[in-house]
Order: sequence, then C-alpha cells, then structure tokens
Amino acid sequence: QVQLVESGGGLVQAGGSLRLSCAASGRTFSTYAMGWFSTYAMGWFRQAPGKEREFVAAISWSGTNTYYADSVKGRFTISRDNAKNTVYLQMNSLQPEDTAVYYCAGRTASDYKTSRYDYNYWGQGTQVTVSS
Repeated sequence: QVQLVESGGGLVQAGGSLRLSCAASGRTFSTYAMGWFSTYAMGWFRQAPGKEREFVAAISWSGTNTYYADSVKGRFTISRDNAKNTVYLQMNSLQPEDTAVYYCAGRTASDYKTSRYDYNYWGQGTQVTVSS
C-alpha cells in the first residue's frame, strides 16, 4: 500500500509564497518495485470549506509534462524528484481564494489526469490559509 504525506502548509499573507511537499512511501522493496514512484503520475488538489475538491496541478511520471488549473496557472509550479519519491507544489502570489486543504494524489499510470476519480492514492491533506 502506498502512503502519501503532505507537508509545508501554513498561514501566509496575500502575495506570499509556500512550498508544499508530498513524500511517497509504502511499497515493499523488490526488484520490480524499485523506481515505482517514477511510474506514477502525481497531482495536487484542494478543497475549501463547503466546496468540492478541485484539481490544482498534475505532473507526468517523468516530470516532462505538467498541467494546471486556470486559477493557478502562472503562480503555482508542480515538480517532482523521483530519486526522493517526492512531489512539490511551489505556490507564489497567494491569494485568499487559495485558502483550502491541499491534497497530494497518486495515479498508478504514467499520464496525468485532472479528475480526482482517476487517482488511486491520497494524502491526508495540509492546510493552507492566506490572509488578506
């Protein structure tokens, strides 16, 4: 079973920045499992109080392809380090409307998707609060 653990959330003023991290673990070591994380597409989603969980950003297994929600394009950057089994979300120019619980998600396929229903594993979430 795969575990995803997010970190890096917190309280920041509007215009500020935060960097979220998501560390993946849990696969049993084996020759087949070596490098397993590098075969998974990863994504970030967020959920504000009273709202549906929404797509934020996604990245393909190699990191070559990325995709962003229009609301964060140009402000957020998703990246990954497969050697560390970690995916990141750099968030700049944060606004109060970015306030939400941010979730890391993993998909057992190499291509990224924007629907939450296409992801197999989820982290517990990390709170991001942006004050005006």
